[in-house]
Order: sequence, then C-alpha cells, then structure tokens
Amino acid sequence: MAANTFGFIGLGNMGAPMCANLVAAGFDLRVFDAAGTASRAPDGTAVGDSIADLAATTDTIFLSLPDGAITRAVCEDILAAVDRRVSRVVDFSTTGPEAARDVGAMLDAAGIRFVDAPVSGGRAGAVAGSLTVIASGPGADIEDLAGAFDAVGGNTFHVGDAPGQAQAVKLLNNFLSATAMAATSEAVLFGRKFGVDISTILDCVNVSSGRNTASADKFPNRVVTGTYDAGFATALMTKDVALYLEQVRVAGTPDAIGSVVSARWNAALDAMPGSDFTEIYRHIAGETQTGE
Repeated sequence: MAANTFGFIGLGNMGAPMCANLVAAGFDLRVFDAAGTASRAPDGTAVGDSIADLAATTDTIFLSLPDGAITRAVCEDILAAVDRRVSRVVDFSTTGPEAARDVGAMLDAAGIRFVDAPVSGGRAGAVAGSLTVIASGPGADIEDLAGAFDAVGGNTFHVGDAPGQAQAVKLLNNFLSATAMAATSEAVLFGRKFGVDISTILDCVNVSSGRNTASADKFPNRVVTGTYDAGFATALMTKDVALYLEQVRVAGTPDAIGSVVSARWNAALDAMPGSDFTEIYRHIAGETQTGE
C-alpha cells in the first residue's frame, strides 16, 4: 500500500477486534482511545499518547467512533496537530450522510483525503473479520485500502465517490435490520399466542418467504438461547434508525414505515436502557399476555 503507517482511533466493541484483525493480517498499528488506550489496545499494537500523536506519526488513520459529533471532534484534533503527517482518514463509524459530508469537506480543505467506510455485521462480525465494508471515496484510495478492508471484512462495496453515499447505504441497511427485528418479534409472539413453539415458527419461516436476518440469525442464536448477546446496543440501533428517518425527511422520500419503526425503537430504548438490540423481543413480549 502507498501509505505504509497506520493509526486507529476508537477501541470499543467494534474498534478493538477490528484492530486485532488488522494486526493479524500484518498491519503495524499505532492506536488511541480517549477512554484508556493501554487497557483496550489489542496485542501487537503500539500505544499512542493522543490523537495528535497519531496525526504526527501515521499516514492513514482509521476511526471507529460512536457518532458524527465525536468523529468531527476527533478530526478537528487531527487537523490541529503540530507537525501533522496524516494524509488520509478512513471512517468506519456510522455518522449519517450530513456528518460525513461535513467531515470530508473539512479534511479536504486541509489536504487530507477522506474515505467514508461504515461497516455492517456487529461485534460478532468484527471479531470474526467478516464485516461488510460500505465505502465511498476516491477509487484509488478504495483500491489501495483493499488489504485493510479484507482484514476486517469479507465484502467491500464501493458505492460512490462522495462522502455520505456510504452512510446512506449503511443507514438503509440498519433500518431494514431494525425493521426485521421488530417485525419478527411481533410475528413470533403472534404465533406463540396460538400455542406454536418458537423453534417451529422459525423453522417454517426460514424455508419460506418470510425469512429475514432476524428469523435466520438473531432469533435462533440470540433470542431462543436467551443470551441476547449480538453485541450491538439498543441505543445504537435506535440512533441509527433516527438518523435514517431524519435523512429520509431531508431527501423527501416516503417515511411512513420509518416513522413507525423509529417510534418502536425509541420505546424499547426508554424501557431498556443499556440493553442489547435483540432484547426488543423481551420489550415487545412484555406488551402481550403470554408471560414471556
């Protein structure tokens, strides 16, 4: 790769395992996390002192951060670094199209290339190195980053040249995932009300036209088992659906279903702060008389 030194900022549920997979693939990483780098840094990484440290010592910085406001603040710190070396920023975060466009413009004005590259697959995908990377930005950079993207995920899609295009695809994907999880919860509870076993419902649906990501994965692996451990918080799913709905209204496309789904997730978050997003089944079950 043309840029041969790498930094990574954000070592949370997604960032830490992504870093570990990059190291396993042979990438030398200098890392930083405001919540405490040393305790979160995967084996094989070099611990940076600050955002400014990474900006001054690496060519490409990867970001994995909670939201657009934090991404913008981190990028402002990158730009403020003395003896800045970094020439490219790659954002794995889900920030929304407007934030990505703003950050991209801010970095571009300072001569730093920006790749908008949110990922899908949750913590399980981050650990397994099977994330989907949805990227928008200069084609030469996407090609140059192929090795890094392959290290964190099995699929990379270059969806456009402009920041924000990848965010749009990520948000619509998460909206579909959120809709599937909520709708499947309601449907399963309907079937159980008629005395049908949950495993029987899922077996039937998963070889029929109603099959979806929730029925095929989240329910058999997280709900039926009672583990509720997909590794993606209800708060984050609620945030992503709200971002989707906000951008739908900006775009002027239909929002009738989006409005209902967003309200459903807002209610789940109010009832279950700190929960895994698969626990929406428990929230919806609490509205029934099945005792679940």
